Amino acid sequence: MGKVVAVCISEKRGTKKTVVPFIDVRINYGILGDAHAGDWHRQVSLLAVESVDKMRNPFINILPGDFAENILTQGVLLNNLPIGSIINVGDAKLKITQIGKKCHSDCEIKKLVGTCVMPSEGVFAEVIKEGRIKADDIITVCGV
Repeated sequence: MGKVVAVCISEKRGTKKTVVPFIDVRINYGILGDAHAGDWHRQVSLLAVESVDKMRNPFINILPGDFAENILTQGVLLNNLPIGSIINVGDAKLKITQIGKKCHSDCEIKKLVGTCVMPSEGVFAEVIKEGRIKADDIITVCGV
């Protein structure tokens, strides 16, 4: 079991996301108000704070949303979950569809830090049960 640390959205792809009080997710769409919304397999992006911690250094302050993740988590090793895993997050249910992705060479965090953890440890999901997700919501892995 884990928890949501922060939820974030952005209006434009390839940019950092902004922390918001909550996100509403919809089937066949993703997150209302987010640039990555649409009927495809990467509707929601998740990244573990444990992965972000690998990138921290004393010269750069990394904030939630800096890696363009929609949901920053803690306590669940997301990139170890098999594709097809179902997770309950807040009122919603998500299905893991992809682990890692090709990095945008021009994304904001890579320009700042020189590298990015999303290509190897970011997780993508589609919405299979609609709901609202906010910081401190519990995350449970239901299986595949």
